[in-house]
Amino acid sequence: MAPSRFTHFAAVDWSGAAGERHRGIAVAICNIGDAAPMLVRPGHRWSRAEVLDWLVRDTPDDTLIGFDLGISLPFADAGAFFPGWANTPPDARRLWALVEAICADEAHLGVGSFVDHPELSRHFRRHGGREGDLFRLCADGGNGLPATGGRGRFRVTEHAQARAGAAPTSNFNLIGAAQVGKGSLSGMRLLHRLPRDIPVWPIDPLPASGRVVVEIYTTIAALAAGRRAGASKIRDGAGLDAALAAIHSRPAGLNGPIPDHAADALLTAAWLRGAAQRADLWAPKGMTPQIARTEGWTFGVG
Repeated sequence: MAPSRFTHFAAVDWSGAAGERHRGIAVAICNIGDAAPMLVRPGHRWSRAEVLDWLVRDTPDDTLIGFDLGISLPFADAGAFFPGWANTPPDARRLWALVEAICADEAHLGVGSFVDHPELSRHFRRHGGREGDLFRLCADGGNGLPATGGRGRFRVTEHAQARAGAAPTSNFNLIGAAQVGKGSLSGMRLLHRLPRDIPVWPIDPLPASGRVVVEIYTTIAALAAGRRAGASKIRDGAGLDAALAAIHSRPAGLNGPIPDHAADALLTAAWLRGAAQRADLWAPKGMTPQIARTEGWTFGVG
């Protein structure tokens, strides 16, 4: 049975950029029904710490909160996050704790100490396009998963994203316009700091009540609204309202150009409202208990 108990639906378009405040962070929320989603603090330049504070202090009870970031790193392909390293964590929560411990002295949820770590840097594509010698590990596939070529290691959910028509990027990739690695790692610091009464699905079981955090991929919402994968970004009010109509939401009513990160948050909040009612999205076929505990999953990917 689908968990229809949620009363509010929020989406956070996240950023892993350096510094304290970011134009690339946007937060949107909507309630049950078909009312238009709204930006939280429109025009505000959020810090990552403010997003955490808003989530903990200001989100209504029974809110489903989606973060556009990877909540973990690949594990299933090689049987470990960092194969061959004695200190590699056994699950996602201890991965978050490791990122936090190594980066404890960095302000604004920075992660430079993690990606420059003498052992861990071997797994990343980072500064200037340099690839660690383990970045292409499992490039020809591992443990029955498809080959990734030179794109780096993928989680099982990212392979599922690709089958759904999206174009995921490895969380071990830290360069290029499509990179998600820095944002995912900084997001892990935020997740580590969440009170334990705010679970992160599917790493934590889905509770019968209360707030829940999930990983989202805004392209999935755009595809559901009829956008093409190669043209998923929306940059004007008319385009946003057309996409909202396609997922049975009232229009946001914004005129003229709008930042694409704001459009992503607004559309995905409204999409979450409908997707949360689908039982199949809470029990994806490829997600085993081991994958849930180690890699997590992108909500909305079957």
